[in-house]
Amino acid sequence: MRTIMPADRLHLLVPFALPSAAAASTALAGLEFPALAKLVARATLGEQVIGEDFQRTLPHERWVARQFGALSANPAPAADDEAPLAPYMLLADGGTPGDDIWACVQPVHVRIAHDHLVLIDPASLELADADAATLYTIAKPLIEELGVRVEAPTPQRWYLSSDAFGTLAGASPLRASGRNIEIWLPHEAHSGQRSRAWMKVQNEVQMAWFEHPVNEAREARGLPAVNSIWFHAQGVLRTVTSPFARVRSDAAATRGLALAAKSQVGPAPATFAALTASLNNGSGAGATLVELDPFSAAFIQQDWGRWNAAFAQLERDWFAPALTALQTGALGALDLTLCGDTGSVTLSITRGDLRKFWRRRLFASLFVE
Repeated sequence: MRTIMPADRLHLLVPFALPSAAAASTALAGLEFPALAKLVARATLGEQVIGEDFQRTLPHERWVARQFGALSANPAPAADDEAPLAPYMLLADGGTPGDDIWACVQPVHVRIAHDHLVLIDPASLELADADAATLYTIAKPLIEELGVRVEAPTPQRWYLSSDAFGTLAGASPLRASGRNIEIWLPHEAHSGQRSRAWMKVQNEVQMAWFEHPVNEAREARGLPAVNSIWFHAQGVLRTVTSPFARVRSDAAATRGLALAAKSQVGPAPATFAALTASLNNGSGAGATLVELDPFSAAFIQQDWGRWNAAFAQLERDWFAPALTALQTGALGALDLTLCGDTGSVTLSITRGDLRKFWRRRLFASLFVE
C-alpha cells in the first residue's frame, strides 16, 4: 500500500534557483532535469515578479514578508522593496522583540578594490562562533555608550534598536555582496541621506576591531579580517498570519514569521522522503512550506559548477520524488516559488495538470532578469 503524504499542498520556496539569462548556459551546462522540466511545462503560472536591479531586498525575502502579512498596513511608495524581517529573525534566534523597532546587524568583511569598497558574502568569512562572540564583547559597550540597545542571541547575528535608526533603510547582505557598496549603504528612507547615528556606531566598531587579536589570527590563517558591520531588515513585529500549517526552513526570517503566526516550525528536511516521513509521523494535514537554499553562496560567488551540482541534487532529492507523488496521488498539489537575484515566479501543479500535454513551457522562459 502506498503511503499518502498527509498534506493538501506542498510549497517549495527556492532562493537563487533562477540564473540570469546571461549566466544560464554556463550554470545549466550538462544538466538533465526531466522532473523539474515536466513540472514547469505542465504548471499553471502564478505570480511573476520581475524586480529591479537596485532593490535593496531579495525576492524570497519580499515573498515571505507578503505571504505572512508582515508589511505595513499603509505602505509607502517604496513598499515593493520592503522586507522588515529583523524582529522575526530575533524571535527565531530566541529573543523577545516586543514593540520596539529592530535591525539585524552582521559582522562582515569589506574589501578595498581599485577605487571602491566591496562587501564579501558573510557566509564565506568562515567566522567561528567563538571569534564572533569575542568581537561582540568588544563592540557591545561601544554601541551601548551611543544609546543603542543591542542583543546577540546568536554570535553571528546581532540586533540593534534605537530611535535614531527609525527610518533607516539597509540592504540585504546577499543583495550587496560582491558589489560596490556605495549605493547599498544604509540611508534615510525618506531623504536618501546617510545616517550620522549609524556611521558613528559603525566607525566605533571598526576602530575597535582594527588589529584585534581575532583578526590578526584570521589573517595569519589566510582568512579576511572582520572589519565592519552590516545593517539590514529593520522593522517592527506585527501580527501576522500563515497560509501554511507547517513551515520547514533554516532561514531565521522564515522561521520567525512562522513562529509569530503560530505555525508548526522545523528545520528544512534534506530530502522529499525525509519530509514525507516526518509528516507521516503525525504532523497532520494542511499546506506545508519548505524553503530549500542550496544555491545562495554559489550564486553570489558566481560559482556555477557548485550551483550546477546543487541543482542536480535538488532534481534527485526533491523534484523527481515530488513529481512521482503527484502522479500517484500521494501529494495533492505542488507549488514552486523559484527566485533569482531580483525576481521570482510561482508555479502550481496538480495531478490533473500533468495530463495537459499541450502545455510546453520551458524552464528557460522563467528567467526573469
